[in-house]
Amino acid sequence: MFKRSLLIATTLAPALLVGACAGTQNRGLESVHQPVVSRSDYALDVATSGGDLAPGEEQRLAGWMASLRVGYGDRVAIDDPNPYGAGVREAVARQVAHYGLLVSDDAPVTNAPITAGTVRVVVTRMKASVPGCPDFSRDSSTDFEANTSSNHGCASNATLAAMIANPADLVLGQTGNGVADQSASAKAIDSFRKAPPSGAGGTTIKAESAGGK
Repeated sequence: MFKRSLLIATTLAPALLVGACAGTQNRGLESVHQPVVSRSDYALDVATSGGDLAPGEEQRLAGWMASLRVGYGDRVAIDDPNPYGAGVREAVARQVAHYGLLVSDDAPVTNAPITAGTVRVVVTRMKASVPGCPDFSRDSSTDFEANTSSNHGCASNATLAAMIANPADLVLGQTGNGVADQSASAKAIDSFRKAPPSGAGGTTIKAESAGGK
C-alpha cells in the first residue's frame, strides 16, 4: 500500500509542478495586459445632383448616422475623387452638427471604388480595450518563479482605456502647439503670493464653526 501511494505521488508530482506554472506569465512590474486600439470605418455612398445631395439623400444620411449612434470621438469625412460642391459639404455638415462634430478634411482610404455621381461619407470610430482581462489563470499562492499576478494591470489599464477621450492618443499622442497663456499658468502662483500670511489672520481655508457663527 505504501509503495502504491509513493508511486501515485511520484507520478502526480510533475503534473502539479506544471499546473503551478500554468497561466499568464507576468515576470516584471510592467503589465502584459496593455490597451489595444481598434479602428472601424463605416461608409455610405450618397447620390449627388447639381453640386448638392440628391433629393431624399440627406434624410437617408441622417437615418444612417442615427443608426450608428455617432457621438464624441467619431470622425466624419467626405471621400470624393472629384472636388465636391459646397452644397454637398454643407448638407453633410448639417447632419454632423447635430452630434456636435465637424466634417474632417482627411478621408480614410476605403477598399471599394466610388461610383460616378456619388460621394462617400465615412465615419471612423476608434475603441480602446484590454483583451484577456480579468485574468486569474495563474495561482500566485503556488508561484515558484516570483511572477507578478496574472491579473496585474488589468484594472488600471482597463480604466485608462475606458476614460481616454480619443483612443488614437494611445497610439500617436498629441503634439503641443507651443503656445501658452502666461496669465492663466501663473494664476495659482499669483494667488498664493498675494494671500496674507496665516500669522496675520489670513487663510485660504474656509473656517467652519458650530452654531452657524
